[in-house]
Amino acid sequence: MAKIPRSRSGVDQTIDWHARYTQQAGWTAQTRKYLYQKAGLTAASRVLESGCGTGAILADCPAGDLHGVDWDISNLRIARRVVPRASLSCANALALPYPSASFDVCISHFFLLWVDSALALAEMRRVTRPGGFIIALAEPDYGSRIDRPPELSELGRLQGVALKNQGADPLTGRKLASLFVKTGLEQVISGVMGGEWNQRPLDDGWEQEWAALESDLAGEVSTEKLIELRRIDAAAWAHGERILFVPTFYAIGRVPE
Repeated sequence: MAKIPRSRSGVDQTIDWHARYTQQAGWTAQTRKYLYQKAGLTAASRVLESGCGTGAILADCPAGDLHGVDWDISNLRIARRVVPRASLSCANALALPYPSASFDVCISHFFLLWVDSALALAEMRRVTRPGGFIIALAEPDYGSRIDRPPELSELGRLQGVALKNQGADPLTGRKLASLFVKTGLEQVISGVMGGEWNQRPLDDGWEQEWAALESDLAGEVSTEKLIELRRIDAAAWAHGERILFVPTFYAIGRVPE
């Protein structure tokens, strides 16, 4: 559990980060299967996840030799329990602690937006063997976010600003293909995941979404404004009026031989 300090807006939010990462992994499960097949990933493959967090993505990776890097030791303590067969390192993804050409496939998931993406990809290319693949499994584009009803459009704008203030690039998704080409990868394929809105009663997934929103927006807007936006959001879901779509891109590229 990661404790978010009380902000100027008065929001005091505790987030279960493994639950959050597991929720995100659920969103991209089908895309991962497709991309793993494109990369020819099998039980014989040696795979590295850059920015592995708590192991939510490594947990269902079919490769036999799994490795993960994250800078946060608290994430890695959880990852060791979640995926005990993986070899994990506490290190900077911008200076990976591996020899060149060490892996068949390197992957990342909702990670490049938080770092110098060009440098992170260059390091992933360095440690991937010629003929191997680099996969960005998911990167968002908050600049093209869709919110309905219109009263909730402010949420997207505020979250994009909040992410930028935290040092993230909220437009990373739309840049993926260009980043892969500039890294020198070949046979680059990029795409965007589709949207689906299941109009069911509010559940824990909605609460997790709002925990993340309140964490991001703490200090950006007043507590009263957050409460009002949350009320409108809940009502929209309950009445079948809610549409929330953050275009989430993926990309795969091959290291030249």
